[in-house]
Amino acid sequence: MKWRAVSAVVCGLVFAAPQGWAADYPSRPIKLIVPYAAGGPSDVQARMVGDYLGRDLKQTIVIENRAGAQGAIGAEMAARSEPDGYTLLYSAASVFVLNPLLYKKLSYDPAKDFRMLAVVTDQPAILEITPSVPARTVAELVTYAKQNPGKLNFGSAGTGGSAHLAGEMFRQMAGIDMVHIPYKGMGPALQDLLSGHIQVLFDSLGTALPPINAGLLRPLAVGSAKRVDQLPDLPTIAESGYPDYVTSTWYGIAAPSNVPDDILQKLKASLDRALSDDVFRASLDKIGFTSLGPKSQPEIDKFIAADSARWARVIKTLNISLD
Repeated sequence: MKWRAVSAVVCGLVFAAPQGWAADYPSRPIKLIVPYAAGGPSDVQARMVGDYLGRDLKQTIVIENRAGAQGAIGAEMAARSEPDGYTLLYSAASVFVLNPLLYKKLSYDPAKDFRMLAVVTDQPAILEITPSVPARTVAELVTYAKQNPGKLNFGSAGTGGSAHLAGEMFRQMAGIDMVHIPYKGMGPALQDLLSGHIQVLFDSLGTALPPINAGLLRPLAVGSAKRVDQLPDLPTIAESGYPDYVTSTWYGIAAPSNVPDDILQKLKASLDRALSDDVFRASLDKIGFTSLGPKSQPEIDKFIAADSARWARVIKTLNISLD
């Protein structure tokens, strides 16, 4: 009888522990992994989201950049972390949507290893070039590329990422020969565009705006279905002769799926407060990151499924596989 009583107490403590931890959560700094190099749109947004979460949860948020393998290195690190809510992942759609479509083998399973807690922004691609390229419209760029086959390099955050696929879509639709140069994030790609080492980039609106406004880069078109408020005179690629061209990239924050539900709900509630906060939304919108409102878990799952279906059609059409 004594053994059974002790056993019951121990079992009770074991099963009660996660709830007890959740009540005190967070009691120490939270690590927010960005699976790309510093300076890109994921990194910029992660720092803004981390700042809000830190104030809302009254705890330090530490940003850790883990670039490589099209986001897989950072994603695997987050997926294999201790399931206690102290390691989160801030990433572009490529980690959750594109990698599973492009690779037969991944070191993580986005559907099983993660729960997406919030989709923070959805960004159209901006087709931008270095001023040394003698083109001021999409048509002029295509003409120049056809006259100089293989001499234009376009960068991306890595092979198989949204910027890469945006470039490949354009290259195939326009019938031009451009060379893809992969980087470990959009930050390094943008730096090489600014220095002239590459000539073309399909950049995120948020990170494209500062150098465009400073006159350092020349925007030619936007990849969204309609023009953007930040650059109202900039035509869409669809308007520029390619009516089927539409591309954008969403960014979100996820946690390992085996983190206790009450901790996940506490995190999601904080993120929903951020996405409902007018000041926070305005801070994103001001620098070109169009913020999205809070979504329920079924809405998030439906959003990701729809994006996956869209890119699956694109990848099939382009016949791209990275294995």
